Amino acid sequence: MRERFASHFDPFVIPFLVGMAFVLGYCLIAMIRVILQLPKEDRRRFLVSLITPKQIWINVRDIFLNCLIHVKLWQRNKMLGFMHSSIAFGWFMIILLGHLEVILFVPERIHLFYYPIFFNYFVAETEQTIQGSMLMFLMDFFLLMILSGIAIAIIKRFASRIVGMRRTTRLSLLDRVGLYSLWAIFPLRLLAESFTAHISGGSFLTIPANWIFRQFLGNDLYALPTWWAYSIALGVFMCVLPFTRYMHIPAEMLLIPMRNAGIRIRHPRKGFASLEVYSCPACGVCIDACPMSVLKVNCKDTTVYLNRQLRRGNERRIAEISDKCLLCGKCTAVCPVGVQGPELREAQRARRKYALSPSYAGINVRPMASAVAGGAGGASGGVLYFAGCMTQLTPSIRRATASLLDKAGVRWQMMDPDGGLCCGRPLMMAGRTEQARELIAKNLEIIRASGCDTLLLSCPICYKVFKEDYPLSDIRVVHHSVFFQELIASGQLKVRREEGHKLVWHDPCELGRGCGVYEEPRAALAAAGELVEAGKHHAESICCGGSLGSLSLGFEQRKAMTRNALDNLTVADPAEIVTGCPLCLATFVRAADRPVRDIAEILDTRS
Repeated sequence: MRERFASHFDPFVIPFLVGMAFVLGYCLIAMIRVILQLPKEDRRRFLVSLITPKQIWINVRDIFLNCLIHVKLWQRNKMLGFMHSSIAFGWFMIILLGHLEVILFVPERIHLFYYPIFFNYFVAETEQTIQGSMLMFLMDFFLLMILSGIAIAIIKRFASRIVGMRRTTRLSLLDRVGLYSLWAIFPLRLLAESFTAHISGGSFLTIPANWIFRQFLGNDLYALPTWWAYSIALGVFMCVLPFTRYMHIPAEMLLIPMRNAGIRIRHPRKGFASLEVYSCPACGVCIDACPMSVLKVNCKDTTVYLNRQLRRGNERRIAEISDKCLLCGKCTAVCPVGVQGPELREAQRARRKYALSPSYAGINVRPMASAVAGGAGGASGGVLYFAGCMTQLTPSIRRATASLLDKAGVRWQMMDPDGGLCCGRPLMMAGRTEQARELIAKNLEIIRASGCDTLLLSCPICYKVFKEDYPLSDIRVVHHSVFFQELIASGQLKVRREEGHKLVWHDPCELGRGCGVYEEPRAALAAAGELVEAGKHHAESICCGGSLGSLSLGFEQRKAMTRNALDNLTVADPAEIVTGCPLCLATFVRAADRPVRDIAEILDTRS
């Protein structure tokens, strides 16, 4: 019996070898294809990053933390975090320990690719392997860890609310094959290693299981069929992996170093964009997070389903899902991989052919005397205030901002006194990037002609666009909530605090998730009243539903989203709801049961 198990080949390893050869070959070809599809400059940047020592360390660290430990999921949902990390990290450790066993006990077999995977079948327990009892213990420990993760995964699939998810994704046929084969791999490994534990050795998990099986089945355990089943489960999983959601496992390992190298989506379907799509784990976390999922009819318009349709090439559904999205960015904020749903949608919209093709190339910039109206002083080198479309439609914000600037003695000018300028974001959201670039060029001429050193925005959408899409490295771009907080902190702006007056801050999508501005507005409000928090806030703040990002979402559907956002904001029963976005303000005012005001209005009444 020992001689049989000491052999180094058995046909049962063939399913594993076939699956491994297929998945490695497929992933290698896919990786080369993605790299070749990158623009030349992006490809050079990425390849250079792979040989930069500091970048290598960052990539290894991020792959370990995100692909094996799943730190983002731990931060959001500890049970889901444990489920994913126990399977991913546990599997990694079993593979690593298997290779250590081969190196220590049968180094002459290390060239056999399958040997570490089926070590307990091929190696009988000897005096040498007994010395590796700690390795046997660790193998059983990590196998138990994986099995516990599999158990949670089964619960999640059939009773998702137990693990904190209202909804999970509906699986395709191949996804089901991949899922069930993954679930089968490790129970079959437990059986296989337990059946051979009296020959190859084991530890606290496999030796007791072996004893129990032998009580019922006798000493002649038929181990070979179980090892065949284990090998087949591995082979099936690897063969279907490229065509299922599990492709995210190798795809994310390429996505992370590309993202760290600064690669962005340039083409809607090729290169980095395709890598983002295939890195989606289809876990369904974005479904509950999406503000559109308040209505069940919109659950299939979330990022996970967009990625599925992009893989299938269903153009009609791709257009529907891309158009409906609010582009609030919450799916990206909660995604354990950080898949950029809004950017993918904008890239799809850019493919659309419109009957109209507006051009701004021929527009002449007016002389500065008429293009920029003076505020308090109108001196060069001061603040240039750009109100933007929505603020112009909400004049109370513009008046409050101007009043605060005057009270603080700030030298400022108005960039758009007639309300005729746009930052270009609507064109970008519609995918009209070329026209947006023309508009940006004209706005840049006005900004440069003003002589300002600070560009002040009261609209988060404008703020994000000017900060990210305009070449203004020598001019500070700042949102008015941050600017006023600095004036308060320096004592230049005096604000009176109203004790016991509860204020809740709504984090606008573009200001919070988009630009990471969270604490400054809260600090400014804390100077004016008692600050309380919404149920979900900061990166998980709920979109107001009024976003201009959607090209097709109906008014009634938006109302339900607005109601949901207001319910979230009023859990601490604030006297007033405060935001820093004119669009959020206009949306909330129509449905709120209490005052909704811009932060500039609150500060102006207290100063």
